[in-house]
Amino acid sequence: MSRRLALEDVQPGQIYETTFWPNPVEGSDYRFRATHLGPAKAPKVVLCDDGRVRPGGRARVRVVRVHKPNRSDRGFIEVEFMQSAGLELSGIYLDPEVSKKLQVLLESGLNILLDGPQGSGKTTTVREVARALGMEFVFFNCAAVMEPTDFVATLQIRASDTGAPITEFLPTELMRAIEEATRRPRRRYLVFLDELNRAPEAARNVLMPALDSTRRLYDPVSNTFVTIPDNVQFVAAVNRGSAFSATFGIDAAQLDRFAPLQMDYLPADEEVKLLASRHPEVSRRWIRQIVSIASKVRASPDVDRGLSVRATEEVCIYLSHPLMNATIASDLAHVLRSSFCGRFDGRWDDAATDAGAVWRVIREALDAGEIPADDDGGA
Repeated sequence: MSRRLALEDVQPGQIYETTFWPNPVEGSDYRFRATHLGPAKAPKVVLCDDGRVRPGGRARVRVVRVHKPNRSDRGFIEVEFMQSAGLELSGIYLDPEVSKKLQVLLESGLNILLDGPQGSGKTTTVREVARALGMEFVFFNCAAVMEPTDFVATLQIRASDTGAPITEFLPTELMRAIEEATRRPRRRYLVFLDELNRAPEAARNVLMPALDSTRRLYDPVSNTFVTIPDNVQFVAAVNRGSAFSATFGIDAAQLDRFAPLQMDYLPADEEVKLLASRHPEVSRRWIRQIVSIASKVRASPDVDRGLSVRATEEVCIYLSHPLMNATIASDLAHVLRSSFCGRFDGRWDDAATDAGAVWRVIREALDAGEIPADDDGGA
């Protein structure tokens, strides 16, 4: 249990770290409230109305005044926002430089474009950021968009009470989020536009006024433009390159509406830590070998794209199952052939294909006996 600060210990000018949440009191002049100053419980509720506050995120604040200091049952502590104390993300790894830039962009309210290889953690990162900041996470799959109207409404046909077909537009997750954010201005919404470049360019054009200072989106149901409230922020993700099919180039005007951030695969040590935390039943020694071989595949000049973290986790899932014998190297070879080679074109036994090139990397590593030393007693 955390200790409680004495009221006389809290003085104007003192600096603390705290975590704010939306103030549930209707009609209050302060949008954000906290219950702690540093690790200790505050003697009165802590209030702030600075728009830079991100609910759920740590912030450095300075005490401005203590309202009604002589009443133990009334009053509050007013603080001013100084700076965010950094994103506190759990269960994922984010490069420190990317983390700092991401925090700056989130506080600025700019649209963010995450550009990185498949399986590098873009979706997981955005979901965890929304959780850490107390934002409503809204997932929208741009790969399902064929026409401009698909961003805001889908055409559905249903039977009426008489059996006659009725055609109607139903709002998408994107439009429902905008409508809800308009009704609930104290909540913040993080709209994730996944696989943005899998939507045809002509369809993406409907987002142009939504992503610039106009902040509007055309609604075909009402035949009007809907204003996007300030408590909605957009983050998009793309996979670019010749290795990705059914993708489209993003032109300069669309790119200019985003602040770009490049992501990459985890460093090997961090990938080992992540997999070990998710699969403690698999020896860290085996996890190190899996990640080591994955790193060699990613670095191979004979392979035209990288290998996702989903692939290394899939291997751990196999090896953690009772049907598999994780102490037999041949089992590991069969699993790697399935989980790694199966993600590339061709067959593992055809050396002229990408899958065959991946299998060659796997076999060379296994034949060399490259099993990293185990420092945790695992088999």
